[in-house]
Amino acid sequence: MKFNTGVFIISIFSMLVISCTERIDVDLDESYIRLVVDGAITTDTMAHTVRLSKTSSYYYNMPAPMVTGASVSITDGNRTFKLKENSPGIYRTASSVYGVTGKTYTLNITLSGPIGGYVEYSASSTIYPVTRLDSIGLLLHPDWSTSGIWEVTCYAQDPPTFDYYRFLVSKDGVMVSDTLNEWFVTDDKYFNGNYANGATIAYLEQDLPEVGLRPGDKITVEMNSIGKDYAEFLWAAQTELFGSNPLFSGPPANVTGNISHGAVGFFAAYSCSRAFAITPEFK
Repeated sequence: MKFNTGVFIISIFSMLVISCTERIDVDLDESYIRLVVDGAITTDTMAHTVRLSKTSSYYYNMPAPMVTGASVSITDGNRTFKLKENSPGIYRTASSVYGVTGKTYTLNITLSGPIGGYVEYSASSTIYPVTRLDSIGLLLHPDWSTSGIWEVTCYAQDPPTFDYYRFLVSKDGVMVSDTLNEWFVTDDKYFNGNYANGATIAYLEQDLPEVGLRPGDKITVEMNSIGKDYAEFLWAAQTELFGSNPLFSGPPANVTGNISHGAVGFFAAYSCSRAFAITPEFK
């Protein structure tokens, strides 16, 4: 008996395609609601924010429900800052509040009613010292895309301790790295104790209006010294945002934060250092 190999292969492929389109109903457990916390205190003098919300159904195509009426405070053991709810679920300190390097800060939350079986939640984070950011550089690579790409570099002396950093970029006072997937988070494994002489911390595409530069634009880089636990939280969250590789690998584990009683999110404390550069003339 002779087989038509081409037809045989096409038939097998068709079977695979058909089998891949079979509808699968997934039974999701949507009964367990958890508190979601997003907050920080830094060495900047400003109103520091804590955002409280709740997890919602997978099919809930609206903004996450905000948590109102909570009592929220931040303390270093000596000073306690009470936060005021300025809008639903958004709690802020007074504008005169700042964190101190070396101190550990604890966030305390008391809800008006239980979420996930608990009324009281807490988290702690330490502010580590940050090295001074001496300067930043802007280097245009005109051939890297249709209109070119700017490479943003930094110059700073890294201390001999093992440190973790986050870098944020602003243009004329407006944050351009304003989403988690755009934050550059790194440790100092490859330059520990040495001078970072033009280390790359961001790329800005000229094709994108929100990040494209014009002569005279002021670019500011903020460098934060963050704890290992916060760095690992951000890396894990970015991995979930970018998706798994390979495509059919297992689902990622839940991102582990530092909030008690299984709440989702992170309360961070970190120091800040900044430097800026003016975009030069270019063709």
